[in-house]
Amino acid sequence: MRIALLGGTGDIGQGLALRWAYDTDHEVLVGSRDPDRAREKVEEYLTELDSRGVDANIKGFANEMAADRARVVVLAVPPYHVDDTVSAVADSLSEGDILVSPATGIKRDDDGFHYHRPGAGSVTQIVADAAPDGVHVVGAFHNLAAGRLADLDAELGIDTLVVGDDPDANDIVTRLAEEIQGLRALDAGGIANAAEIEGLTPLLINVAQNNEKMHDLGVRFQ
Repeated sequence: MRIALLGGTGDIGQGLALRWAYDTDHEVLVGSRDPDRAREKVEEYLTELDSRGVDANIKGFANEMAADRARVVVLAVPPYHVDDTVSAVADSLSEGDILVSPATGIKRDDDGFHYHRPGAGSVTQIVADAAPDGVHVVGAFHNLAAGRLADLDAELGIDTLVVGDDPDANDIVTRLAEEIQGLRALDAGGIANAAEIEGLTPLLINVAQNNEKMHDLGVRFQ
């Protein structure tokens, strides 16, 4: 399968690109508003994977071209860019494509990090509202520490919660998530439940920053 990572030059994009390239045979398309930046990051990813004996299939494109070539498109962009990014690639998406949203709205004050709930209810809902008709939206990978994900020496042993209103799209994203070694995907219901999941991310950051040896926290449900 071809997986496009729009904004795949950022932290969460890097982690997902490296993990999918390392653990699977899927073709990974790294997208960026600047295609030269995408190609530069791809070279970095390929160098890292080559050092581990992995002949990876990763290419860099402008976001629109990456989206046009993939069935599953991950919006690895900050929450305030998701609406614009979906609009920019809308003509590149086809009926049946899957948009995956890992973004979480976060604000910070002197007490720490807090969930910044958008008017739509969640960032995942913003994506669903912006997506073209016939394109399925799934929320996943919200609570993953990007540094831990990108460190291929780090064992994950953590969960990601998946929300979406189309069972088939949810199943595809669940399978892709669980092909990353050490990552388990759990069904958390429909997009209406996305806010509760997105709100876990600032909690994890606060716990990590206030406790020793808690860097790059993840969640495991037992």
